[in-house]
Amino acid sequence: MKSVSRRRFIKHVGVSGMAVSLVSCGKSGNDNRRSEPLAGQPVPLRVQWTFRLDPEDRGASLGWHSPESSAEGWEKVSVPHTWQTGDDSAEYMGVAWYRGVFEAPAAWNGLVTRLEFEAIYHSAMAWLNGIPVGEHLRKGYTAFTLDVSSALRPGQENLLAVRVDNSFDRKMLPRGSSYDWTPDGGIIRPVNLIVTPRTFIERIDVDALPDLESAKAKLELCFVLQNKDKSAASLEIGYRVEEEDTGKTVLRREKAATASLEAGQSVEIRLPEDSFADPRLWHFDHPNLYRLVGEIACKGEPLHRLEVIFGVRSFVVKDRGFYLNGERVRLMGVERMGGSDPVWGMAEPAGLIRRDHDLLKELNCVFTRVHWQQDRRVLDYCDRHGILIQVEVPTWGPDTFEGMQDEPDPEIMQNALEQLRELIGRDRNHPSVFAWGLCNEIGGQNPPAYRFAERLYQEASRLDPHRLRTYASNSLAENCEKDVSGVMDFIEWNEYYESWYPGTVQDMKENLERIHAAFPDKPIVISEYGYCQCRPDRTGGDPRLAEILRTHTEAYREYDYVAGAIFFCLNDYRTHIGDKGLGALKQRVHGVMDLYGERKPSFEVLRSETSPAASLAIRRKGGKFTAVLAVRGSLPSYRLDGYSLRLVVYGFQNLPMESHRIALAGLDPGRKVEADLPFAESNPVRLKLDLLRPTGFSAATAWWTA
Repeated sequence: MKSVSRRRFIKHVGVSGMAVSLVSCGKSGNDNRRSEPLAGQPVPLRVQWTFRLDPEDRGASLGWHSPESSAEGWEKVSVPHTWQTGDDSAEYMGVAWYRGVFEAPAAWNGLVTRLEFEAIYHSAMAWLNGIPVGEHLRKGYTAFTLDVSSALRPGQENLLAVRVDNSFDRKMLPRGSSYDWTPDGGIIRPVNLIVTPRTFIERIDVDALPDLESAKAKLELCFVLQNKDKSAASLEIGYRVEEEDTGKTVLRREKAATASLEAGQSVEIRLPEDSFADPRLWHFDHPNLYRLVGEIACKGEPLHRLEVIFGVRSFVVKDRGFYLNGERVRLMGVERMGGSDPVWGMAEPAGLIRRDHDLLKELNCVFTRVHWQQDRRVLDYCDRHGILIQVEVPTWGPDTFEGMQDEPDPEIMQNALEQLRELIGRDRNHPSVFAWGLCNEIGGQNPPAYRFAERLYQEASRLDPHRLRTYASNSLAENCEKDVSGVMDFIEWNEYYESWYPGTVQDMKENLERIHAAFPDKPIVISEYGYCQCRPDRTGGDPRLAEILRTHTEAYREYDYVAGAIFFCLNDYRTHIGDKGLGALKQRVHGVMDLYGERKPSFEVLRSETSPAASLAIRRKGGKFTAVLAVRGSLPSYRLDGYSLRLVVYGFQNLPMESHRIALAGLDPGRKVEADLPFAESNPVRLKLDLLRPTGFSAATAWWTA
């Protein structure tokens, strides 16, 4: 084995302070020991990627995956990457290739090396050093890992080649060309390395539910273990739980369970239920997180460690409403259509993801859904900043079931089940994920669509019994009781009266009442509403969008069984069926901001409608200034805990001179409070008052001008 410096090993593996040696759990093999386990967390694969299109699909036969293949004709790119934003390739649907070289330290010899692709749209085949190492077909938004250990050349450079195909495909979801977002092909999300011992923790599933009466968190853990060694392994499993922000340990189990794995075996080990006292609950205004550090040991020696982040919270349906940690809440938000910036497309950098989700928070979005499985960085943001999100299998439109009779096509059904399993397998620990979305606008009274959604509901219930399951329906105008919505935990209705549907607000209200009559025990969420300027007769522009936003939201507030509403959408969005724009700017105009993030006047209307403050004002009487806050008693409505008022006083040359923070006691929905605004400036020219969430985001703003 060639020697490799400790510094180089740390650089590639991303594990600090760790000696490189092996622990064997079998009867043979290297018996060297170390005092700390190998922490096999994903670390970015840092390579210089090259790329080329393959319109005739000849790359494999020409040996493009081979280390001896010429570099001529390849262009340098950065991954994540999509060719759909290129000037000359925006309309290209087909096969393309990526190649990259990375160095594998000699210390990786004998370890398991895996590549994690967070998403490739939509089908991928991979080679390492010319050797096939795996494929992931017809699943464009779920993560997958490939074990490349047998093809790896430790101590040398290694060539990774990936063939990608984004052709419209009728054997997958979304099916064919029927869906309404951009089909950006490529390695659209980050690529990571995971280096572990030959026996390792693949995944840890965490279910953490509060017992509100006893003030305890009940913990259910499942360790997924793999043994890729040639001999059996006997393991001890331990873990500790700590507060993510403080590092304080709240629970420790040195030896919670044991496991025996045969050579080549993968097992799920469900640990005995555990608990810890006085948990800090996760809430969109208080996004408290915990870290679980799981560890396996062999013969008393630490072997492998894996860390996961989770939160303690409950989100349930009861009495026709939603209850978050025991509190009845009515929630609002707005959906973001990812991949819509023409510069980046689906290959979004971290800064763009952060920008857009900061905008969601500015819009008081605490409740949203998305049409497909999301980037890990999206869910991490929602966990840490407080957005409840429904993540979906990308089943879009009634054309999904075109040509089917009583049952869904077996290939489509299998593809959906695989996508659902991969979705839940990776994302179930995120406290921000409140529901699994199974499909969208499928024609839920059509027999194959009905059976499809019912089967997905059953599988989601088996995989994750603690989360809600639903689907977004557009087939509730007539015979509501026959829709597959009745199978779901709550009703979701895409409501587009005065846009896609003919009729008035009154017609919409009558339809809403019919839906409630069909499903009287279930809460209703308006899963989409808004105004699409997608036809020549849609001439109202942004003022019409703002009017529909106001009048429809006001109508929903009349019905206490409307537990939530999600406006569609944040942004005009890129889509191959867009009626406006060319190339990478082909789009549908549907948002409160444009493709590049420029705000329209409706942005502020949406911010006002989604605020938990019905009103916020500054009142002056003589030389005394008072803040007057009315907490909304209807949609959206929830208790305001930990909120404050921030006052900025402008004086000399209209510049900010003072800033003051006023803490507010907990406020229930419907409350009205007043607070004095004392400051030193004798001649204020402007006052700005913000209602601040505990997370620091402004929920409402009021101005006073002299």
